[in-house]
Amino acid sequence: MLKLSNVSALALPTGILTLICLMIVPVPTVVLDVFFVLNIALSVAVLMAAMNAAKPLDFSSFPSVLLFATLLRLALNVASTRVVLVNGHEGGAAAGHVIEAFGAFLVGGNFAVGLFVFMILMIINLMVVTKGAGRVSEVSARFTLDALPGKQMAIDADLAAGLVGAEEAKARRREVATEADFYGSMDGASKFVKGDAVASLLILGVNIIAGFVLGMISHGLSAGEAAERYITLAVGDALVAQVPALLLSIAAAVIVTRVSDSRDLAGQIGGQFANPGTWLPVAVILGAIGMIPAMPQSVFLPAAGLTFWLYRALRQRADRPVPVIDTAPAADPQKIALDEVSDHTLVTIELGYGLVHLVDDRRGSPLVTRITGVRKQLSQAFGFVVPQFRVRDALEMPPHDYRITLGGVPLGGATIRADKVLAIDAGEARDNHTLTGEPGRDPSFGCPALWIDPAARDHAIAEGFLTVDASTVIATHLNQLLAERPQALLGPDEVRAILEAVKEHSAGLVETVWPQPLTLAVMTRLLRALLEEGVPLGHPLPILQSLSQGVQVTLEHERLVDLVRADLGGLIVGRVCAPSERLPVITLEARLEGAIVQGLHDPTTGQPVIEPDLARAIGERAAAIIAERGPTAIPPALIVQPRARRALAALLRLRAPECLVLSIAELPPTQPIEVLAVIGGDGPPAAQLPAPAPTPPGSPTEQELAA
Repeated sequence: MLKLSNVSALALPTGILTLICLMIVPVPTVVLDVFFVLNIALSVAVLMAAMNAAKPLDFSSFPSVLLFATLLRLALNVASTRVVLVNGHEGGAAAGHVIEAFGAFLVGGNFAVGLFVFMILMIINLMVVTKGAGRVSEVSARFTLDALPGKQMAIDADLAAGLVGAEEAKARRREVATEADFYGSMDGASKFVKGDAVASLLILGVNIIAGFVLGMISHGLSAGEAAERYITLAVGDALVAQVPALLLSIAAAVIVTRVSDSRDLAGQIGGQFANPGTWLPVAVILGAIGMIPAMPQSVFLPAAGLTFWLYRALRQRADRPVPVIDTAPAADPQKIALDEVSDHTLVTIELGYGLVHLVDDRRGSPLVTRITGVRKQLSQAFGFVVPQFRVRDALEMPPHDYRITLGGVPLGGATIRADKVLAIDAGEARDNHTLTGEPGRDPSFGCPALWIDPAARDHAIAEGFLTVDASTVIATHLNQLLAERPQALLGPDEVRAILEAVKEHSAGLVETVWPQPLTLAVMTRLLRALLEEGVPLGHPLPILQSLSQGVQVTLEHERLVDLVRADLGGLIVGRVCAPSERLPVITLEARLEGAIVQGLHDPTTGQPVIEPDLARAIGERAAAIIAERGPTAIPPALIVQPRARRALAALLRLRAPECLVLSIAELPPTQPIEVLAVIGGDGPPAAQLPAPAPTPPGSPTEQELAA
């Protein structure tokens, strides 16, 4: 294989050196005949490759091939000119048998006829084929370059929506760039063909004039003998070069006029001419012309009959039913497949029959596109590939309802109007707006809304409404419901994929925790607990490093989670507050916190149990503090003892989800803080709380925590 690769690498430089030698070094006529035949064979091969290409980029090397073929032809012109001028006085065979055949046989031995034939070929090549192909190449290059930014933006949009993967997007970008380069190269390559035609005309003139002069002066020939010998050889030489040039011009025209298709050119043209309706008018017109007395009926009438026979044959073939080959075994009516009774997807979107057209391929499947974008967005936010969603129809539901289920458990749903647009009043709509529609509510955030006609969308935007279509309503609701429970979407398969991906670059780190001492089930439970408490898995390296250190201390689940959170305190705080900014902090009054820690505990989990009235008071106070700060302020963090963090985090996750609950061990030492309030020690709200137990020794006071 190495020897073959070396030979192929040396083939092109060797060929270029051979062309230069043909131009400089005199060669025997036998070698010249061989190269003439090789030139014709190469031109036919290029034409066949151009016709068999399904699309222009399948023959992307054509501009370079055209350059080398033109150089070969010009080198042969130089070599043949030398032979014709040196040995032309000896007769036709002096310049080789190929030139002699073209000069004598193809033009009947009459050099005047040869001149006219050559001029006609020149006109066809230069004025028709080459000029047309050059114009098509120029326009194609201009349009391709103008459309390049739009194609790249379309690829980026498909990648952002999750319709294509990174590798496919990279391949499409590469194809777009190659297409632009190809048409730009073809625009310049067409000038090679035009220049070659002009060069052939000039070389013919030089051969005729120089041969006529040399024959009379150097070799003592008469004017008639010199004209007969040298002009015949010059015309034969020109025709030998012009025939391959015409073939290459046709190949260039075929390439630049191709339209991308799965078939080659013959199949594409044949398939498009196979319509029987095309040939019936042709038969009628030929028959009508054949009926004219002055026309040759012996030609037109048989042609009309042949065309009508072709029409009948194509019509019969079109009417013939397409055979259907059923290779599937006969279904057993008594057999029930598992797929018929089991749903293997985790997240399912169920649609009433009135919403099924949102996933219709003929209408662009707008809902599928939106859902794919949601899945990609959630995967980026969570740090793992979210399992695929399933969309199915549910005949038992009302026609305009949808329902989102997770593991068969309904999470949410609503009634929507698929043929209308939802105008949402997010607080910016005018009080005296004139927009009318069917009242409703945004299922994601509960904002008042109106279902309006699509034609009134601009009116709604002008009135301050936010407008979304039905598929976007479902996708937004899906995103909101799943964003609240990332741990429910993480399973052993996703955990294994994360570990295998990290293992490719940090195999030693993964081996310190998996599969020993932590099994896949234990790893899944740990990572789900971290997700539930707001730690994303987008950066698995620091999480695995913390786990690697934590397993050296304990293998107990909750203790290990606390150790990892303490080690990742900077990451947790950094999601809500920059290290250079002050973190707003809420604390509990020392006696209140001590009462929670020293109070009742759940015998199953060992976690503190907070009394209902106390839980309500703490939740309402935290929510009030957050509401006072406004939606644009940095959300505060509740700093508590490590033993109370888990219980208070579960409490505020329901009553004040914006509030981050941290233990003192998780707060980075260098993070500046600002104490906003002390719950249980600021006046009347504290008096309503149950009497706390005495403060245990070692519990931090408010002043110590604030410091």
